[in-house]
Amino acid sequence: MSLDEDASIELMRQLRTAGQLQHSWVASTWQNEEGGLHPAAAMLLSDLARHGECRPSELARRRMVDVSVVSRQIAQLTTAGLVDRRPAPEDGRAALVSVSEQGMIELKRWRGKYLKFFRTALADWTDAEIAALTSRLTQMNEALREQLQPEDRPS
Repeated sequence: MSLDEDASIELMRQLRTAGQLQHSWVASTWQNEEGGLHPAAAMLLSDLARHGECRPSELARRRMVDVSVVSRQIAQLTTAGLVDRRPAPEDGRAALVSVSEQGMIELKRWRGKYLKFFRTALADWTDAEIAALTSRLTQMNEALREQLQPEDRPS
């Protein structure tokens, strides 16, 4: 399949706009919160809830950021009581992190606000339309990720 240059550029433009709109909502919601969680830390918390307990290096790999960035976010989340840390059983120098009970409560609260925003914006979309777009975006993201991380491809 050949991708038309103009169509490819427009797709990337629309995806960037969607990301900017989501970022704008998150930033404005965060600014209106007293003592709220920084959006980047909230995204890390969400990732950790989805994938379960892991090392900070694994979080950094999934988030495609340096481990020092993840370490700062984990420190913020730990101070806020939203993440639990424990020594890794196979190497006590390494840490394993997981979402605390309080972290799950905070994450559920944020997700409720985000879902309300999203459902209101897409109120005239059918479930099938949302599922179809989600499926295609998932496939696209997997293809893009393979291009960024060729060493992770199965041989």
